[in-house]
Amino acid sequence: MNDTCQPVARDQDSLRTMAIVADVCLLLGFATGIAAIGAVIIAYIQRNEARGTIWEGHYDAIISTFWVAVVGLLVGIPLCFILIGIPILAVLAVWVLYRAIRGLVHALDVKPY
Repeated sequence: MNDTCQPVARDQDSLRTMAIVADVCLLLGFATGIAAIGAVIIAYIQRNEARGTIWEGHYDAIISTFWVAVVGLLVGIPLCFILIGIPILAVLAVWVLYRAIRGLVHALDVKPY
């Protein structure tokens, strides 16, 4: 019996399913920020398991999209008082939607991000 703890390799289907769930949560983040937080938590948890697979890029994209969106919101919301924040938030919304939909479509087609 081997006493060392070896991580169990996750199969590709499980990584794919979690990437799809995280992308859907990112999309649902428009309705509630909690869903977007759930997406980034899933991505952080799954990222190490996905190292070296096509799913690694999916999780990295979800994480970077979330953090860029957070920074964009922190900049855009205060700037709404001088009206420049409105186009910033509009562009940010389109960009997040694009990234989430692209990730979802690629995950459903079993393609790298």
